Amino acid sequence: MIIAIAADHAGFPLKQPVIQLLAALGHQVLDLGNELLSPSDDYPDFAELVGRAVAEGRAQRGIVVCGSGVGASVAANKIKGVRAALCHDTYSARQGVEHDDLNVLCLGGRIVGQSLAEELVRNFIDARYSGEARHARRLSKVLSIEAKG
Repeated sequence: MIIAIAADHAGFPLKQPVIQLLAALGHQVLDLGNELLSPSDDYPDFAELVGRAVAEGRAQRGIVVCGSGVGASVAANKIKGVRAALCHDTYSARQGVEHDDLNVLCLGGRIVGQSLAEELVRNFIDARYSGEARHARRLSKVLSIEAKG
């Protein structure tokens, strides 16, 4: 699977360990920055890069890390085709994919440590959308809302 990842200054310390984990699990990583720790960078720029990579099909999933994960989630969800969620527990990271076809995981670099971040990423990456009738019906409604703008 191709997974796009990016982080602002607050998420920067978690980015490289997550990249190493994804590579160890056999995934191709599309690193969209930041390349260097830059205290003046802004999370919306990185959320947009990851969101567009997923929406355009250059990556099947995406991960954005900022300070809390909230801003990244808000920004990424502005892109049509992106279903981003802030997940700080393994159940939500897995269930978000299985039930809601989550395609961008947002993490708070100031909230979760490396071990938890790795577990969240594993759950997100290993999960598959169930396609069950009730989930498909709900996803269809979400997509309808998105289409209305």
